[in-house]
Amino acid sequence: MSDFAERVTRKNSNNETDLPLTISSKDGLVDQISYFNKTVASKDMSGYYLLRNGEYAYNKSYSVGYDFGSIKRLDRYPMGALSTLYICFALKKYDTDFIKVYFDSLKWYKEIYMISAEGARNHGLLNVPTDEFFATKHYLPENAAEQRKIADFLIALDRRIDAQQSLVDNLKKYKRGVVRTLLSPDSCCIEETTWTTAKIGDLGSFTKGAPLSKADITPDGTPFILYGELYTTYHEVINSVIRRTKAQPEKQYYSHVGDVIIPTSGETPEEISTAACVMLPDIILAGDLNIFRSSKIDGRIMSYILNHIVNGQIARIAQGKSVVHIQASEISKIEISYPDYNTQCKMISVFETVGARIKSAENELTYLRTMQKALLQQLFI
Repeated sequence: MSDFAERVTRKNSNNETDLPLTISSKDGLVDQISYFNKTVASKDMSGYYLLRNGEYAYNKSYSVGYDFGSIKRLDRYPMGALSTLYICFALKKYDTDFIKVYFDSLKWYKEIYMISAEGARNHGLLNVPTDEFFATKHYLPENAAEQRKIADFLIALDRRIDAQQSLVDNLKKYKRGVVRTLLSPDSCCIEETTWTTAKIGDLGSFTKGAPLSKADITPDGTPFILYGELYTTYHEVINSVIRRTKAQPEKQYYSHVGDVIIPTSGETPEEISTAACVMLPDIILAGDLNIFRSSKIDGRIMSYILNHIVNGQIARIAQGKSVVHIQASEISKIEISYPDYNTQCKMISVFETVGARIKSAENELTYLRTMQKALLQQLFI
């Protein structure tokens, strides 16, 4: 390492910068305020390292998928202040873009593993001596043209991934706009639509989920949906099952196709303003879910109304409570406007078409990231 890099220990003594930096394994060197929504640096950053654009920093903190930390180049800002817990360095030779993609490959992990003693981790921080860090061995091509070709190819792929991520984000934003537009009587453009206004409680019935504990969860048995899966796996439409239980609750706790499930509690008011429509029958619904069942409104339309139209009302009901919690009786009082059955079918077709486009774009993004990961491992020894 010391053959092509030298340590940077310059301090921000004259407070040349007031921008506190942190390393995100995914996003690189970023502004703490943007990343954490607050600054976690000291008010006086004169004792911090002053890192300039194009220089590198090693974060010895490990995270999921980054067992030996991250090395990132400062690209976003002209300069920034970095905690002295980081190891900073600048290149003496080699193409800087090549070195950047090399450290993205994690091929250097073997060397860090060799110098971080077993059990040396402390509160998420690896014990990596600075001298030994600069003594690590790296196998790099000496040919400058080869370095440039590798860097250009991987940078082009990275830009393609960024463009695909932007497409996914924009499609999701577009879908939210379509949902809000079509489900609003004032802006819906579907002709001959009849709107009805009613309280949610008058449109169907609520049932609380099965009173089961974590101890009831086993590798086999009847499918069982937990609260957390509503957000991390199923999102708006549930179409698969990943948890099971041997418990046999009364049949009232089993799902019907079209049921809408709404969590009874969450860490934030926003969490419990998210609903999902169950598209599989005979799934045991957990006790931390409200089950809404209706013959007057399609469950998919109801979930969209809850997620995009009245989610703010649900969040406000939970706001200010010592425990973020909401009763079915409180949701029942919310008044909504919903379209006639034929229009509901048309809307579902539109939403599912856009959803399928999003899924296709997400699959492409996953493929590109898998390709990038494979190439990063294959292009370096």
